[in-house]
Amino acid sequence: MIEALIAVVVTIVCLGAVYAMAGSRVVKQYERGLVFRLGRLRPGLRGPGFVMIVPFVDRMRKVSMQIVTLPIPAQEGITRDNVTVRVDAVVYFKVVAPADAVIQVEDYRFAVSQMAQTSLRSIIGKSELDDLLSNREKLNQGLELMIDSPAVEWGVTIDRVEIKDVSLPETMKRSMARQAEAARDRRARVINADAELQASRKLAQAAEQMSDHPSALQLRLLQTVGAVAAEKNSTLVLPFPVELLRFLERAQSGMAPQAPAGGPAPEAPSGAVDGAGAAAEAGEDEDVPAPVDPIDPLGAVEQMELGDSVVPADGPEAVDPGDTASPEELEPPRPDRPDPES
Repeated sequence: MIEALIAVVVTIVCLGAVYAMAGSRVVKQYERGLVFRLGRLRPGLRGPGFVMIVPFVDRMRKVSMQIVTLPIPAQEGITRDNVTVRVDAVVYFKVVAPADAVIQVEDYRFAVSQMAQTSLRSIIGKSELDDLLSNREKLNQGLELMIDSPAVEWGVTIDRVEIKDVSLPETMKRSMARQAEAARDRRARVINADAELQASRKLAQAAEQMSDHPSALQLRLLQTVGAVAAEKNSTLVLPFPVELLRFLERAQSGMAPQAPAGGPAPEAPSGAVDGAGAAAEAGEDEDVPAPVDPIDPLGAVEQMELGDSVVPADGPEAVDPGDTASPEELEPPRPDRPDPES
């Protein structure tokens, strides 16, 4: 009798343990539990911790309340300015109403993914290429509103949507690169022209300042020469300053002889007067003819012909008749003619 009672108690305990094990559930901190009793949703949510349900009668569905990162596959479309692009994005969403997420839609993850792809293709068709490349913040907000509108009925809220990448055709990339290069070239030319304009104004001011002080121009010339001379592989050609010529001219005019007080002016030599007069009449840039030689004015020595007599400067009476040379004596001997002296 006692043994039978012990056996019954043990059986009941075992059945209770099996029942407890079959009906025990553990809900994690980031999850919420929905209990369906015979297919009907029980009111209330099961919070995190240990939860007991009626085994074989109740069923629990756990829903994660974490933010889900859902990548959107790359979608190819044509923009409003007729450019073919491929755009991929990522959606961040979370469940705020577990009952609606389980009851209103079959699979809320798949539903959000399909809605995101459709909205992305719609955004591509409504936008221009420049907006996709530079104004992504506005497009992200528009895409978020398009996805969030139907997702509210599913108990899902869209946290944010980000466009990750925009793929362009190679021809479009080359065209954009040429456009950017041309724009930068234009900016560089404008900057160079502005710099030249400012430099020309400064140079004009410097020229006006140096015109008042000619010595400043010489100092600047010497500075330039010193800068060029620092390079050992350069050939330096130093121009003769015009100011130095003017200085020498003024010094020469100051050294001219002056007449004594109360006396006649000194006469200059005839050769000097002729040379100075010729130089004054011809000017600095014209060639001055050579002065006439008083010893040989006609160049008789150079213009002497065969048979002419050499006339000394003292006169024709000083010429010895025997000094006249005949043409035969002046002609060089020929091998075919016999020597007259032999």
